[in-house]
Amino acid sequence: MDPIARLIQVLARLPGIGEKSATRLAFHVLRSDPAFARDLAEALVDASTKTRLCDRCLNLTGDQVCSVCADPRRDPSVLCVVEQVTDLRAIERTHEFRGLYHVLHGAIAPLDGIGPEQIRLKELLERLRGDEVREVIVATNPSVDGEATALYLVRLLRPIGVKVTRIASGMPYGGDFEFADAATISRALAGRRDM
Repeated sequence: MDPIARLIQVLARLPGIGEKSATRLAFHVLRSDPAFARDLAEALVDASTKTRLCDRCLNLTGDQVCSVCADPRRDPSVLCVVEQVTDLRAIERTHEFRGLYHVLHGAIAPLDGIGPEQIRLKELLERLRGDEVREVIVATNPSVDGEATALYLVRLLRPIGVKVTRIASGMPYGGDFEFADAATISRALAGRRDM
């Protein structure tokens, strides 16, 4: 196969990249200095061969413990539970949360055959055995699967004696009621707070 066609074909398999974007990326690589293509190839190989799960929170890292867990400025008494590493990264971009994380690597989705045993709940319970965690923030997605996971976590964690909270959801900042769906507006009304 032609190397350019192969590059386009491989790039088009990435999520969110269609044939046009893959073609544009391929030609960008070809127009760039050959050192760029080598760096890109090495970075891809390194990421796929040297990445592992953090021993504590199950974040992706190149080390035994990720940079979040290794940061001594973090509050170990507050644990934010997320579905995926991408959710952890989204929260980190805000620079607002100073606690630690636990990545479930999925959500309970009975219709897809994913039950509590298929996500990283056992590791979460092991982390909660000590006295250090006082609050667990459930930050699963506001979807049917995310809500099912959140409800399961509440039932699982409340008997342990740890405070369980849920992230707020509702209208996004700058959002317009005219374009919001009924579920979003309903959640915004239910989650209202004093001013």
